[in-house]
Amino acid sequence: MAKARTTKAKTTAKRATKGVAAENAAIKDAGMTIPASKGIRAAKGVSAKNVALKPARARKRAAAKIVDDEGPSEPGSTSLVIVESPAKAKTIGKYLGRAYKVRATIGHVRDLPEKKMGIDIENGFEPEYVTIPGKEKTVADLKSAAKDSREIFLATDPDREGEAIAWHVAQQIKTKNGAPMRRVLFHEITRDAVQLAIANAGHIDERKVDAQQARRVLDRLVGYKASPVLWKTVKKGISAGRVQTVALRLLVEREREIRAFKPVEYWTVEALLEEAGQQFTAKLHLLDGKKPVISNEAEANAILDALKSRKTFQVTEVKRRERRKNPAAPFTTSTLQQDAAKKLGFGSKRTMRLAQDLYEGIEIGEEGAVGLITYMRTDSTRVAASAADQARDYIKLMYGQQYLPDAPRLYADGKSKNAQDAHESVRPTDPTRRPEHVRKYLKEDQYRLYELIWQRFMASQMTPAIFDTTTVDFDFDRFLFRATGSVVKFDGYQRLYKESREAEEGKALEEEQGLPVVQKGEDIPVKAITPSQHFTEPPPRYSEASLVKELERLGIGRPSTYASIVSTLVDRRYAQLEQRRFFPTFLGEQVERVMVKSFPDVFNVRFTSHMETDLDRIEDGDVNWRRMLKDFYGPFAESVKSADIESLIGEAHDLSMLETERCPTCGGKLVPRGGFFGPFLACENHPKDCKFTRPLRGDRKPAQPTDEICHECGSPMVIRHGRSGEFLGCSTFPKCRGTRSMPTGVKCPKDGGDIAVRRSKKRGKAFYGCSNYPKCDFVVWDKPVAETCPECGYIGAESKFTKARGEYRRCIKCANEWDVAPSPPEAVAV
Repeated sequence: MAKARTTKAKTTAKRATKGVAAENAAIKDAGMTIPASKGIRAAKGVSAKNVALKPARARKRAAAKIVDDEGPSEPGSTSLVIVESPAKAKTIGKYLGRAYKVRATIGHVRDLPEKKMGIDIENGFEPEYVTIPGKEKTVADLKSAAKDSREIFLATDPDREGEAIAWHVAQQIKTKNGAPMRRVLFHEITRDAVQLAIANAGHIDERKVDAQQARRVLDRLVGYKASPVLWKTVKKGISAGRVQTVALRLLVEREREIRAFKPVEYWTVEALLEEAGQQFTAKLHLLDGKKPVISNEAEANAILDALKSRKTFQVTEVKRRERRKNPAAPFTTSTLQQDAAKKLGFGSKRTMRLAQDLYEGIEIGEEGAVGLITYMRTDSTRVAASAADQARDYIKLMYGQQYLPDAPRLYADGKSKNAQDAHESVRPTDPTRRPEHVRKYLKEDQYRLYELIWQRFMASQMTPAIFDTTTVDFDFDRFLFRATGSVVKFDGYQRLYKESREAEEGKALEEEQGLPVVQKGEDIPVKAITPSQHFTEPPPRYSEASLVKELERLGIGRPSTYASIVSTLVDRRYAQLEQRRFFPTFLGEQVERVMVKSFPDVFNVRFTSHMETDLDRIEDGDVNWRRMLKDFYGPFAESVKSADIESLIGEAHDLSMLETERCPTCGGKLVPRGGFFGPFLACENHPKDCKFTRPLRGDRKPAQPTDEICHECGSPMVIRHGRSGEFLGCSTFPKCRGTRSMPTGVKCPKDGGDIAVRRSKKRGKAFYGCSNYPKCDFVVWDKPVAETCPECGYIGAESKFTKARGEYRRCIKCANEWDVAPSPPEAVAV
């Protein structure tokens, strides 16, 4: 019996050895180098005992996620691969096989301490790193796994942050005679890419680590030194971010522009013409040879009077030309976030979370876990020649030769001035993997984002769209009317993908009107001439897409930081998202005023962009990171030291009442003071001769009475103001703590309850739901207005807007839609 068991164990070991040998042969056939550990393991084989044992107990004991070999191996016979996420570990472990153990750090394992600054300024800004609370078991498991490994591959994400994580892990698990450590970069997670990256492993990029370390220390210095100024002047518990405050400044300055804007009236005149049954419009383009300036209705009516007798317009010139519109480059992080916001309505944080899932690997049926896209944090538009060739073959097969340009589009020169160009663009790892083929394996949001990435990349390898554009002029007397239009001659890349545009970006070429065929000298019948009143508009508030675009244009932040910059503004209640636009809150405006006045040379666009450039130069080896911090810290520390707290409190709060208010104890004047728990008012004789103080509540608006009745006690309710905006609260507070969301004046079509504005807990995003929630789950995203539906007669509709359609309504009961009719002057029939 014992002999039989021994024979069985030897047979099992032999099979395992043959399996590894076959795997090595496959790698050789692919033209890749076999890692030393793999060859040694194949030569040595696997002990029968280890193969026979089941690894379940070992997996239970591991603190970090383990997705590796099918059974334990002899000490020193396997290689250790360390990645960041369990999902990534699972995918990579499948590709590498039993010769490798894969562990996940699950993010950072080491950072600056939470309860102190942790930076020795006098000693060259030396950071003090500690293990992140809760990560002790993960670090212990990594150390244990490293002891039994032949070599260690640090395979965290291929960017600065990933490089820093790899460096921190290496610092914590290295031993005097331990296994050699090598750095691996996975720009995509497919079988070939993973095995090739392992075969070409290198070393940790110390310059990249220095750049990330400089950013972390810089942010900690600003946060720890500037935040107390906010506590003393605005309120306790809020914080200042180096980059987020500059982004907040953009929002607040735009809001000030909007408030200061004074609309100016102007008028336009359009003629409605008809030829061969097709109607089109021509606008008044020149008046007396100049651009028309029509300031009021009287001037517009004077033009109408001069045109009343005209029954036809004679064509004086026709210009036709062909225009080509090239496809956009594949996505960078910035453009991916912009398009996902415009096309899919995804926030930056949501987009990056979904992209991370697609990059790390999704279970695709029998194929198993596979990464569907390349690394998603990049500022490069570059495309690998192999990927372009793959896409071209597929385009030719699916759409035909006419959709294929003469040469591949590699976009090698398409990077921005701030691009680090460390990676490729964001693209599908396999262009032949169509979205509809993998849809059943993806969640709906994952599918929509993958489809967007796939379409953009494939379109980037297709021919331009071709348009026939026509300009028709009608020049007579003092007037020149012009009609412009375009028609698609060849759809090209637009067969697959069209760029999205926001309202302020104007019309795209393909959205212009079509014009009938007309000839010079031809008289075109005039149906009507219409004057329209307009008013100049202020600049639009930033959307997530336009804010990310502006941050990239100004050189603020980098691909890995855009999402956190945007989400932090909302999470800290410095801004709110309403109708997909950023509105700075009262608190946000207070923070911006104090920070900009205190540190004008730090919280400005030019300085922040310059710091990003310096971080890039550190990575390139042109600047020493300690020297850069020393140059920054001297002037910054002086600004902190010289901050005039009383003056800053005046910037943040309305102190007009201090002119008449006096100390109730001694009759002295009240003056603002800053303390650890926030700003307060004190007697001018405090603390020597008078002890009077009271909190400063200048940021709180007085409660406003309403006709609403409290559902808790029956008392009247008042409008109160909280950090999320207005709400209804009982007038007897704190005796009664009844609260409700602000009603919109529209009733719920399900149960007749009030529809009230509410905000999501995570993002602070406004939406509108029935006040009887959770009994009633009715919600809408656009603000309801008390307008009557012409279809069903219900009073209540969503106020909606699109660039193509303009403002319109959708009934919240029957979903009928109708346009909001403007009220311009009546058209003059001619």
